[in-house]
Amino acid sequence: MSDLQAPFPYFGGKRKAAPLVWQRFGDVKNYVEPFCGSAAMLLAAPPPNGKRVETINDADGFVANFWRSVSFDPDAVAHWADWPVTEADLEARHAWLVQRTDRLRWQLEDPDFYDAKIAGWWVWGVCAWIGSGWCAGTGPHITNGVSIFDRRKLPHMGDAGRGINRKLPHMDAGRGINRKLPHMGNAGRGAFIVDWMRQLGERLRDVRIANGDWMRVIASDSVTTKHGVTGVFLDPPYEKGAMDYAIASVGSGISAKVREWCVANGDNPLFRIALSGHGDEHEIEVPGWTRETWKAGSGYARTAEATANRKSETIWFSPHCVREREFALVSA
Repeated sequence: MSDLQAPFPYFGGKRKAAPLVWQRFGDVKNYVEPFCGSAAMLLAAPPPNGKRVETINDADGFVANFWRSVSFDPDAVAHWADWPVTEADLEARHAWLVQRTDRLRWQLEDPDFYDAKIAGWWVWGVCAWIGSGWCAGTGPHITNGVSIFDRRKLPHMGDAGRGINRKLPHMDAGRGINRKLPHMGNAGRGAFIVDWMRQLGERLRDVRIANGDWMRVIASDSVTTKHGVTGVFLDPPYEKGAMDYAIASVGSGISAKVREWCVANGDNPLFRIALSGHGDEHEIEVPGWTRETWKAGSGYARTAEATANRKSETIWFSPHCVREREFALVSA
């Protein structure tokens, strides 16, 4: 397994489950990840025996743009991401990014388009923001392109008179994207960020990165089985748990549709499918399908619901996944 990771936290990430998934996939010739998020499964993939075609997709334009930008121009992304954690800048950049959500979505329809500034500011903000809501467009602060203002008519009057009660930045040693800085001698923070982005850029050099509906990258055999045995890792937004996804959409109601696709395609010998969910998320009563449970990290959530959910993380595997022996995931 590769040690390379995304430079931002992502609720619902499957990094700990990667060894289990790749054991069951084996050495596939093609890999597709329709809900990539932090791309944890792709980044952890073992080197292939030969060439592997790889395609990732995410409906969130900021996520897709980050991965595209890193693959095309990692140094530019590093430049825009290298900034101290400042609350005023967090508010200003958040409003600026939200105003560009729709435009970014249609610009990404061009497979060669990317915006390194948006990618850098977005990843900087993800690392400085606590919990959900980053670039979701649900907060009170918006911009008209010149000024930033609160769109509410009255200030927030509850919570012991705390005024507008803005979202505080993440205060973990004030490092933002550099929250886990290794010892680098005299190289410094900037060199660390550049090196990280370059490693990601090199890994993603030949990866096809799409932005849109999940079905776009698995509906046609030109993306999947035309290339040979295809591993498909499906991690749709869960139906349960408000804290599972902080960046992508929550509760979008597509989990059942993803399960239907899995059942319809599970008997194809060219597909090795892995479907993620909570223990009671999917009931696949089809011969040959198996399931494995694993324990996710706790993240910021400390509620009883969040604790129960992370202990019930489950992956369902289609009949043609590798099954020479029983696999067990040992959590770090």
